Amino acid sequence: MTYFVSDLHGEYELFLKLLDKIQFSNEDKMYVCGDILEKGDSSVRLAKHIFSKPNIFCIIGNHDRNFLKYYHTIMESSPTDYDKVLLALQNFFLEDGELLDWDTVDKLDSLPYYIEEKDFICVHSGLPLDKNGYPVSLKEAIEEELIFDRRFCESSIINKGNKCIFFGHTVTSNICGEAKIIAHKRKEDLPSNDIHSYHKVHLDTGSWQNGVLGCFCLENCECIYVKNDCKNKSLD
Repeated sequence: MTYFVSDLHGEYELFLKLLDKIQFSNEDKMYVCGDILEKGDSSVRLAKHIFSKPNIFCIIGNHDRNFLKYYHTIMESSPTDYDKVLLALQNFFLEDGELLDWDTVDKLDSLPYYIEEKDFICVHSGLPLDKNGYPVSLKEAIEEELIFDRRFCESSIINKGNKCIFFGHTVTSNICGEAKIIAHKRKEDLPSNDIHSYHKVHLDTGSWQNGVLGCFCLENCECIYVKNDCKNKSLD
């Protein structure tokens, strides 16, 4: 099976709970649409776990890029003092920074801004559309549009391209009042279990904010959720 999730934000235990619920195996695949870092308590532990799985594929979100921008700034000021740089990077994460190593830094630095496959595209915040509603070329898209732009989550924005676009970035409860995945159909009378019936899927269920994490299954278009009942944070 193929799954999609977004905005894990250091929620390592909640992510493991989700993997356990879907019985994620070596035969499955998962695509993470950015923002594995920051906010939660276990950013480094989560990143290391994701990178240990060859069948989990991840792209950059705006919080991940925050860390990478800091990394490149530190490298410019201390280009040869690798111990100093790594210590500074470890201090970036208050809770589990001591787990950070160069292998994890390099893997974070190599993450792409998007993934495109036969039936879908993964971006963090959305993909610009032309005046006719078709996605612009990914190679021409500006990075800021792929990781920051919140307009794509609006229900009035309709992707007329033939590939479903998976994205996160904006907590869905801010759109619909519920912590749930929002799957936008091309037409209401189309089958509910066919990915070609959907033009975009909004994944950010607010794992750090409200403790709800959901994933979307490509093969049957079902949404699966787990919840940390002790989590009830508000955005600051």
